[in-house]
Amino acid sequence: MNTRKKWARTISAFTICLIVRLIPVRAPNIEPILAVQMPFAKRYGPLLAFLFGFASILLYDIITSRVGIWTLITALAYGALGIASSLYFKQRSGTRKQFVTFAIGATILYDAITGLTIGPVFFHQSFVASFVGQIPFTALHLLGNILFALVLSPAIYRYLTFDEAQSRSFVETPITNPSFISSL
Repeated sequence: MNTRKKWARTISAFTICLIVRLIPVRAPNIEPILAVQMPFAKRYGPLLAFLFGFASILLYDIITSRVGIWTLITALAYGALGIASSLYFKQRSGTRKQFVTFAIGATILYDAITGLTIGPVFFHQSFVASFVGQIPFTALHLLGNILFALVLSPAIYRYLTFDEAQSRSFVETPITNPSFISSL
């Protein structure tokens, strides 16, 4: 696949994720970032997956004027999920089951790291208060990520690998054979 097409697909997906996150009335943490990031990580590798997650958080916080130390922590955490996703899918197929499995583990890890550190460390919240407050937030995050991983991730992965599958299934005919064409 050419680089222009790869970046066009990435920017389009990034923009759609950002628009969804900017919808004013939606449940917190119901967002498609991880579901989109996973197939991109499998197809394009850790650097692009890191940038996708990191930039998704950073740009959203800039647009909504909510930049703070949490921006750096959550952006780095989402970027790290991109790298982890790339490593996870390196040896696994891009199946619905694999996307859901990774989404569950990644969501719990992400919410544990971000939800249980930012409050106590930067806002002097007790660990117990952070933990109890994180439960409904993580439940919503898990629900959204599982649903998106079931539906969106496999569809995006098929879309990203469509060109590759088409070229592998291409059958050469006399008309498309370069030696036949040159003999004319």
